[in-house]
Amino acid sequence: MTATLGATPTIVLVGHGMVGQRFLEALAERGLTATHRVVVLCEEPRPAYDRVGLTSYFSGKTPEDLSMTDMEFIEKHAIELRVGDPAVSVDREAKKVTARSGEVFEYDTLVLATGSFPFVPPVPNKDATGCFVYRTIEDLLAIEEYAKTATTGAVVGGGLLGLEAAGALQGLGLTSHIVEFAPRLMPVQVDDGGGAALLRTIEDMGLSVHTGVGTQEIVVDADGAVTGMKLSDGSELATDLVVFSAGVRPRDQLARDCGLTVGERGGITVDEQCRTVSDPHVFAIGECALASDGRVYGLVAPGYEQAETAAATIAQDDAEFTGADLSTKLKLLGVDVASFGDAHGATDDCLDVVYSDSRAGLYKKLVIGRDGTLLGGILVGDADAYGTLRALTGSVPPISPESLVLPAGASGGAQLGPSALPDDAVICSCHNVSKGTIRGAVTDHQCTTVPEVKKCTKAGTGCGSCVKVLGQLVTAELEASGVEVDKGLCGCFSQTREELYEIVLALRINTYQDLLDRYGREDARGGDGCEICKPAVASIIASLAPTIGASGYVLDGEQAALQDSNDHFLANLQKNGSYSVVPRIPGGEITPEGLIVIGEIARDFGLYTKITGGQRIDMFGARVEQLPLIWTRLVDAGFESGHAYGKSLRTVKSCVGQTWCRYGVQDSVRMAIDLELRYRGLRSPHKLKSAVSGCARECAEAQSKDFGVIATSNGWNLYVAGNGGATPRHADLLAQDLTDAELIKLIDRFLMFYIRTADRLERTSTWLERIPGGLDHVRDVVVEDSLGICEELETLMTAHVANYRDEWSDTINDPEKLARFVSFVNAPDTPDPVVGFVPERDQIKPDLPLLSIGLRPADDVLEGTAQR
Repeated sequence: MTATLGATPTIVLVGHGMVGQRFLEALAERGLTATHRVVVLCEEPRPAYDRVGLTSYFSGKTPEDLSMTDMEFIEKHAIELRVGDPAVSVDREAKKVTARSGEVFEYDTLVLATGSFPFVPPVPNKDATGCFVYRTIEDLLAIEEYAKTATTGAVVGGGLLGLEAAGALQGLGLTSHIVEFAPRLMPVQVDDGGGAALLRTIEDMGLSVHTGVGTQEIVVDADGAVTGMKLSDGSELATDLVVFSAGVRPRDQLARDCGLTVGERGGITVDEQCRTVSDPHVFAIGECALASDGRVYGLVAPGYEQAETAAATIAQDDAEFTGADLSTKLKLLGVDVASFGDAHGATDDCLDVVYSDSRAGLYKKLVIGRDGTLLGGILVGDADAYGTLRALTGSVPPISPESLVLPAGASGGAQLGPSALPDDAVICSCHNVSKGTIRGAVTDHQCTTVPEVKKCTKAGTGCGSCVKVLGQLVTAELEASGVEVDKGLCGCFSQTREELYEIVLALRINTYQDLLDRYGREDARGGDGCEICKPAVASIIASLAPTIGASGYVLDGEQAALQDSNDHFLANLQKNGSYSVVPRIPGGEITPEGLIVIGEIARDFGLYTKITGGQRIDMFGARVEQLPLIWTRLVDAGFESGHAYGKSLRTVKSCVGQTWCRYGVQDSVRMAIDLELRYRGLRSPHKLKSAVSGCARECAEAQSKDFGVIATSNGWNLYVAGNGGATPRHADLLAQDLTDAELIKLIDRFLMFYIRTADRLERTSTWLERIPGGLDHVRDVVVEDSLGICEELETLMTAHVANYRDEWSDTINDPEKLARFVSFVNAPDTPDPVVGFVPERDQIKPDLPLLSIGLRPADDVLEGTAQR
């Protein structure tokens, strides 16, 4: 069948990835979809999706969440999208494209956006059962399925996708290895210093890294399935799953077959308008194109520029693509990694300014010209300044390079705001949006919010790395224009969280409704509030409960309706609708009898058990109606809530200290227990974590905690505002060589000052970097009592300690409270039918397919009861 060319000119797009979709949008913006027939031949079984965010599938996103294709857009512009029907041949003389289905399409203009394919090293058995590539959603689905029977996975390649693939394998429960031929990870983006910082952080996550070695052979068993890898150094790695992520190559075979010119190393050769040099009717964009500067671009931002250039050229507008900024910012395995400009210092006579903290996994390097011009840089572990620094590249920064690389809050460190950037500085490299354009959106187009500016300029709608700077620019421009910027907590309150805290404390307001009715915005008074302010105010009231005369029990009266989802049932909600149970184990110390009780409960209720990084034992898979039964047995055995569900103190880790360890200089276990029992149940703006190390060897990792303690021969050193997790931060030394009493007094003050002044959902690390004066100011307030509030802070903490009650102990002894622990209020004896489990490694895991279709468990699905 042939689609005959009629009076309406036809554009055929081959490929529908991120760049292809951007090309369609560019056609629509120029009105070409109204004057042309547009046909899209897409090879994959689904339309364009976010390939940059591919790994987020393993964090709970669905393929639908990753989709970048608005079908209303496709229908509105009458785009003929043919999914799963790729082009198989092109007849340039006849100007026809044949699809796999056999249908033939005539074209006036042909645009090739065929992307790239994964490079698989030519090693023996590379196609064995258990070998995969990491490129599409279908690849991920296949890896996920095969991983169910695997225990160990290895990734060939330590670049961007390789690290993401390794993290995905670890998330699937596999012991993960990374094999990289280069001497460091991410060799294109970072230098040796950045690679070393990245290596330490990734190894601390439990991944094994093998650099400077190549894969020589995939070892297979008699059935042809993977059992290991032979490496170039003669060693052998046992693994039963291999993912190749060793780079990509331009997908240009279709172009080769029809006689288009391609580069020596691949890529369809195009001119400055992205038109192929062989045929003016054929364009190539994205990873399949060899640009006029002789480079194949593998990043999405240059691909978007090429898409816009091709669309403009087709519309007979002036446009050209002669090269692109290769700056990039990514979050790999939770670690920020960014590089921009001349990151490797190739410019003659350039100088490096470097800050490195290997313990915290931080590495920052700026490349500076002899005249002070910022040429480029590398950021590992903390890339918050990326947006500003990249925009300043090519100019002389207004402050010294040394101050730019020091951490916020450190002596001599400085932060550059949006005002330091020139108007021609590119803020969004994905869509080439300058600071001046963003300012114009505010001043000329009356945009007053980030979403409005995004819609107006497209800034922040690509990779998202510029959104933070975008928000700062919008706020700064509004303030400069004399517009009052609303810094209120939400639509219900014009005050900040800090201001609401002071109102509650000063006026002893002990209910949310009273606060809303007296101090809420006019149109919010008498209402029900919103999901932002209700839990925030609930946290304020809970942290001040003894002082203001409120109940400290979060499920009492009005408080119960204000809580976040986890607090509603005093347990963490998991992905299949079941809950986890986490009893407190102060300092990580537990008796054999306590271990036996936890083991018996997990066995009797069929729960999945895991030892956490916080030195506790998590039990997963409890149904909501089982929670009181489980906690009754735990409370009877002397356990209490671990508050894993609340924005409060989680754990205080410890090493064994001087009691057992020959290096220990203080009793770290005793101190950890004392601190955990003192601060248990303390509600705060965000979760709190702590640790105590018995010597400078730091086995408890105290310097990655909100407050951490390290023993010295003269007492204790106190570190504050550290953070692991998604945005690691090394804690800062607040005070040293403290006695027990001095240590506890300073922690009391620090925590209550943080609770008093932090924003909603703000970790101590972010709080310290935000507040004026940073660490020096906190030290002045907490140690030197510069504001004269330390006595009040200590009094507030003393009231909390004296009035602490275990929430689960109160709950199981109150029949009225127990009534809430049901799946259906109108059928309290009926369990949720979609909460089911399947076996894995002698335990259970959620049956997610069951959840997605919403059916009652089949006979072979475990239902989380005692019969496993």
